Amino acid sequence: MAAIDTNLQAVRGRISQAARAAGRDPAAVMLLAVSKTHPAAAIAAAHAAGQRAFGENYVQEALEKMDALAGLGLEWHMIGPLQSNKTRAVAERFDWVHTVDREKIAQRLSAGRPAGMPALNVLVQVNVSGEASKSGVSPAEAPALARAVAALPRLALRGLMAIPEPTEDVAVQRASPRCAPASSSCARRACRWTPCRWA
Repeated sequence: MAAIDTNLQAVRGRISQAARAAGRDPAAVMLLAVSKTHPAAAIAAAHAAGQRAFGENYVQEALEKMDALAGLGLEWHMIGPLQSNKTRAVAERFDWVHTVDREKIAQRLSAGRPAGMPALNVLVQVNVSGEASKSGVSPAEAPALARAVAALPRLALRGLMAIPEPTEDVAVQRASPRCAPASSSCARRACRWTPCRWA
């Protein structure tokens, strides 16, 4: 699995270069490795190369990997759509949920999070481009959902998750009235109701 180590080094190098170009500290950028469909052995190899945070789409697949890799101190992120009947398992086993797009899901995560565990880190999913193929609340709806999430026990609102419509032109993404200005406004308003710790 030497390729995993090599690939991680290359990605970290690109992150460092991009962060410096943007005037940011590379150490402030967290790399989340999307491990869905990859075997536990590959995750263990990535961990040996210094990677700690892993993103999974499918709850049952993730739980099997968690059991196989128990003791490594990995940080597990739920990055796929979340159904109501899967919320308890996610609340009990994951560290982060990136796809909270309904108050009902947040309520179930809150109720299912064991009292002895740290608060579950959650992101409100925002459909900044208004694409029918994507989940998430609209930018206008995000503050209300953020307020509801912030009021729930055993959840820690950490910010927003948004994926703009694909385009090769970065200037178009930044200039879109439905994208950057809307989402940054949402972030400011969301954080009025809870301290958002950006990771």
